Amino acid sequence: MTIPPPDMTHDPEARSWLASANQSGCAFPIQNLPFSVFRRAKSAEGYRGGVAIGDQIIDLCALADAQLFTGDAAEGVSAGSMDSLNSLMRLGPRVLSALRRALFLAMAQGSAHEALLRKCLVPQSEAVFSLPAHIGDYTDFYISIHHATAIGRLFRPDNPLLPNYKWIPIGYHGRSSSIGVSGQDFRRPQGQRSIGGGSPTVGPSTRLDYELEMGIFIGCGNALGEPIAMADAENHIFGLCLLSDWSARDLQGWEYQPLGPFLSKNFATTLSPWVVTLEALAPFRVPFSRPDSDPQPLAYLDSPANRERGAIDIRLEALIQTATMQDRGEPPQPLSETSFRHAYWSIAQLVAHHTVNGCNLRPGDLFGSGTQSGPTPAEAGSLVELSKGGTQALPIGQDEHRTFLEDGDTVIFRARCERPGAVSIGFGELRGRVLPASSS
Repeated sequence: MTIPPPDMTHDPEARSWLASANQSGCAFPIQNLPFSVFRRAKSAEGYRGGVAIGDQIIDLCALADAQLFTGDAAEGVSAGSMDSLNSLMRLGPRVLSALRRALFLAMAQGSAHEALLRKCLVPQSEAVFSLPAHIGDYTDFYISIHHATAIGRLFRPDNPLLPNYKWIPIGYHGRSSSIGVSGQDFRRPQGQRSIGGGSPTVGPSTRLDYELEMGIFIGCGNALGEPIAMADAENHIFGLCLLSDWSARDLQGWEYQPLGPFLSKNFATTLSPWVVTLEALAPFRVPFSRPDSDPQPLAYLDSPANRERGAIDIRLEALIQTATMQDRGEPPQPLSETSFRHAYWSIAQLVAHHTVNGCNLRPGDLFGSGTQSGPTPAEAGSLVELSKGGTQALPIGQDEHRTFLEDGDTVIFRARCERPGAVSIGFGELRGRVLPASSS
């Protein structure tokens, strides 16, 4: 597996002619250039691909009409101008890299194309977003050993971490039809619950939770029956976004054995609208390692490049804003912070394991990382961990408390990458709000 090093598109001295892209704390400087699917709000326009820079969106449909780029970059603009990014994802890393470099040069200070590009900009404040891709299949993994251990202690106090966890990336097949983009409102799920081992009852979940995750979009796929080797795995990844896999913990506790999550997970999943490419994340790669006392990855899940730079330091944050806080005009309250670098399995290992049996991945398929929790209690990526299984209520706002989510609560995820000598980049924001259970 070859992980390209940072190049001229990561130059910390590079600046854009677009002033908002150069402001301190900007999530979308010229070194980022993430992709989304959008249209102007309150318009009859069709959705099309866009690229964030500063507080603007480069409209790829308008850019395609301008016929500015040639070669691979032109092919990328044309594919990205459609109502989903699947066609661009299908073209693979060579075309994506060419498009990103061409956009970088066109948006850089001194570019001869400034006048033309200004005509292709749409303010982000005027945009509404769709899912970045048509998602055919969705696999949710479970790659935080800290989360897996904490949850295991709740469900299996005597055996919190099952013996296969350190040998294979655990995952299950989720439901793509209920995936929505940031701003998604979803109803509290209903289903069977068993309290204290008694006969089950049916009703709205009383232990509704969020899961702080990364979403991983597949780019070019593989043929059925042809595994993807570690050496090629990251060539099949388009980029990363934020993901919340909403979870009904009471339904989950009753149904999860013997086959795992079902109704406790399939009612809603929310994604952030912006997909940050692997190339943009190059300066924030860090070594992938695990304790010497743990089993080391089997050969098909190992490579020198993965050990050297297989992990990514993405700082993750979860916040909450209750309905009362919104009414009072109070800002969201932070719940926890952690980093994706703590993941027990790398994104390349997820691809290699998912396909080792010959499973075919397709452009736009989505992986969830599973809840990302760090090694300390304050780095927990879910309420079930923060509240110690619902036994310790968290103070929220001026005078509220939470063990699990209540109706009207809005959960917000944010993420950034930072390190000395590199320009910080962001992922934008994910928001999801809980509505009351259906009365029907």
